[in-house]
Amino acid sequence: MKNINFNIEKGEFIVILGPSGSGKSTLLDLICGFEDITEGKIKVDNKVINDIEPKSRDVSMVFQSYALYPHLTAYENIAFGMKIRKANKKEIDEKVKWAAKILKLEECLNSKPKNLSGGQRQRIALARAMVRNPKCFLMDEPLSNLDAKLRNSTSNEIRNLHNELNATTIYVTHDQVEALSMADKIVILNNGEIQQIGSPFEIYNNPSNVFVATFIGRPQINLFDLFIDDDYILLGESIKLNKPKEFNDLNKGKYIIGLRSEDTIKVDNSNDESIESIVEKIEYLGSETIFYIIHNKMKFTLKDYGVNNIKIGDKISISFNFNRANIFDILTKQNIRSN
Repeated sequence: MKNINFNIEKGEFIVILGPSGSGKSTLLDLICGFEDITEGKIKVDNKVINDIEPKSRDVSMVFQSYALYPHLTAYENIAFGMKIRKANKKEIDEKVKWAAKILKLEECLNSKPKNLSGGQRQRIALARAMVRNPKCFLMDEPLSNLDAKLRNSTSNEIRNLHNELNATTIYVTHDQVEALSMADKIVILNNGEIQQIGSPFEIYNNPSNVFVATFIGRPQINLFDLFIDDDYILLGESIKLNKPKEFNDLNKGKYIIGLRSEDTIKVDNSNDESIESIVEKIEYLGSETIFYIIHNKMKFTLKDYGVNNIKIGDKISISFNFNRANIFDILTKQNIRSN
C-alpha cells in the first residue's frame, strides 16, 4: 500500500473498489488491525488506533465467507461475540431479537447454518456485527457468494440497514455495479495506490485517468487516439471530423479521448459530423441494447434505448457527443480536465 490518505465522515457509506490484487482487502485488514501498518496513522474519532488490538478497535467485520459456527444456531452465532465480552443475558436477548427483526431473521433463530440459505447466512453475519453497535462496519465482499437475485436484494438490505443505523460503513468489492449503486463515496485502488476518490457520479462521468475510465462502466468506455489540429480532429487513424467547439480550449497535438457508449449516438440521417459503421454484434439487455460496431477497423460500442430493428451486418450512421468526452494526456494518461 502506498500513499493512502483519505477521510471518512461519520455515517458515510464508503466503497473500496478495484481489481483483484489491488489492495482492497489489505486496506480493510489494516483498518481492523489484522495487519500492522509500517508508516502513518489510522484514526477513529481522532484517536490513533495503530497499536490497539483488533478486538478493542470498536469496529465490526463482515466476511465474504460468513464465518459462522456450524454447530451453533443462528441465535447463538449472533450472540457469540456478546457472550465472549460477558454481556448480561437480558442485553444479549434484546439485541439479538432487535437485529433479527430488522434483518427479517426471526423465524431462523433456532436453525443452524446448514439449514439456511446463503442470503440468510449472510444476514446472520450482518446481525452479529450489528449487535456490537460499533463505530464502523467493515465489509469484505459480503455478496460474492450469492447468486445474482440474492446479491441485488441483499445489497438493498445492507444499504437500508446503513441508513437506518446511520452507521459508518467501509465496504470492499470488485463489482462496479455494487459500488455505483451503494456508495456515498468510492475509493478506487490499483496496485496498492488510490486512483480516484469521488461520488459514483464523479467517478463515472469524470474519471481521473485512463485506468479509472476503463475500469468503470459496462460496456467499457470507447478509447481512441486523438489528434487536434486548428480546424479538424482525427480519431484513431481514419475518422476525420471538423473540430468541435468543445475542444477550443485544447492545444494542437495528440491526446487520448474517452467516449461512453451512450455518447456514441445513432443518427437517422448522415451528415458531415456522422460516420457510417457496420454492426458486428448486438446485446439485448431489456430496456437497452448494446451495439458493437466497426468503422475502417476501428471498433467501438453504442448504447441505444427502446425498440429498434437493427440487425447484425446493418450499416448505421453515428455521431459523438463531444460535450461529455473525457480527454487524457497521451503520456501520463491523466484526465486533463479532472479537478
